[in-house]
Amino acid sequence: MTSDRAIVVSDVHLGATTPEQERAFLQFLGSWRGAAHEIFFNGDLFDFWFEYRSVILSRYFPVLRVLADLAASGVRLRLLGGNHDAWGGGFLRDVIGIELLDGPVRLDLRGWRVWAAHGDGVGEGDLGYRLLKSLVRRRALVAAFRWTHPDLGERIARRVSKTGRPSAADLERSRARARVLGAYARAVLARDPSIDVVLLGHCHIPELVELHPRRYYLNAGDWVTHRSYAVFTPDRVELKEWTP
Repeated sequence: MTSDRAIVVSDVHLGATTPEQERAFLQFLGSWRGAAHEIFFNGDLFDFWFEYRSVILSRYFPVLRVLADLAASGVRLRLLGGNHDAWGGGFLRDVIGIELLDGPVRLDLRGWRVWAAHGDGVGEGDLGYRLLKSLVRRRALVAAFRWTHPDLGERIARRVSKTGRPSAADLERSRARARVLGAYARAVLARDPSIDVVLLGHCHIPELVELHPRRYYLNAGDWVTHRSYAVFTPDRVELKEWTP
């Protein structure tokens, strides 16, 4: 029986969270086999993902196995690249069965008209990251990085990544970014009445706000400090926190 639910998850950062969080996330994924029509990952599923032509990072084997099983069972999987995992390719798409997207993008989630973006580089500010984003996604730089040994490439990524237990300053920056994303969502909804939901991530703060009747700003939160996710059904949008 096909489920009428679409699940949205953001900012899991696999590879940088605790083993307990990663085990919980695998349980969470497995619980949707046969119970969800789609799982949409709104960026940063992985703390670092880069596809080499013949090498896959071994630390991700457990989740890749679960994802492949979900796709084979008929659950639709889509991944919108975030600032940590925008370099997916043929392995995720053709072997695992994940549709790869680049945002912002319009989606239909169980009848809801959704404007989705990871949240990096949208809204006001974040100028330094906008410049970095334009550099690290250039084809020439991606091709050059592919010649880097995978162990060295992962080591470089881990030094650049700031994922981990957030400090008080990190939390304040996240709250400031959340305010910017909320303002961005309000502006998108105000200028385009055809959009029902503005879906963002990136700031790691779960939020669901009905800005107009049946028109929402949704941030699915994260799996670094929360275990939050969103559920779309034809008649409602919900924000939840998972427990086994």
